[in-house]
Amino acid sequence: MKNELFDLSNKIALVTGSSQGIGFVIAQGLGKAGAYVILNGTNKEKLNKAVSILSKEGIMVCGCPFDVTDKKQIHQQILAIEKKVGQIDILVNNVGIQKRGPLETIEESVWEEVIDVNLKSVFLTSQQVVQGMIFRKSGKIINICSIQSELGRATIAPYTASKGGVKMLTKAMAVEWAKYNIQVNGIGPGYFISDMTRTLAEDPKFDTWLRSRTPAGRWGDLSELVGASIFLASRASSFVNGQIIYVDGGILASL
Repeated sequence: MKNELFDLSNKIALVTGSSQGIGFVIAQGLGKAGAYVILNGTNKEKLNKAVSILSKEGIMVCGCPFDVTDKKQIHQQILAIEKKVGQIDILVNNVGIQKRGPLETIEESVWEEVIDVNLKSVFLTSQQVVQGMIFRKSGKIINICSIQSELGRATIAPYTASKGGVKMLTKAMAVEWAKYNIQVNGIGPGYFISDMTRTLAEDPKFDTWLRSRTPAGRWGDLSELVGASIFLASRASSFVNGQIIYVDGGILASL
């Protein structure tokens, strides 16, 4: 028997950057909760493979390849989705990249790429999708932040700046759009083993530091992000707005 508070049946969810990693797992979780999920990415081969996996699991799914930093592509593809599949009820702005290097020598092009992918994409995609949500006076937007929305760490200044921006953009969106019955919230993952963090997980020194720094004493499993995602996408969070849920094993709670 389904819990109606968390039931996403008859809802359509677009998850950006969802052909792998965090985005894929979140899309999978929303799909298992009943949503029709639209996967997004720029690599068509990876996207098709991800769609195939979810389809075999009985999830209603399709793929939509487009660049979320390109306003024209976003406009065209969102209109196409709405015409072919239906109005988007849930938007998860997940796409993100990491580029490491000393702040004093990092190239301007690297800075711009990280800011564009991690922050500008949230603004552009949300601005397009929210038009329909405002018209219907209903919608859920979930922005994937990071513990780096709160903490700095050496060699990842562009990432930290972008995720700090996503945090504050989330709050700005919530303040502007709450009057339309649109809830905008964020999820801030701690350290999860994924394609982005695999090199860190395989570094014995960093792995030891991370485990000692995290009260839970371990890395997170990507499946542990699903619960917060379903909560923020469902009726259960109808009066939750402008909040960031940090799923971090307690890092931000400790000194």
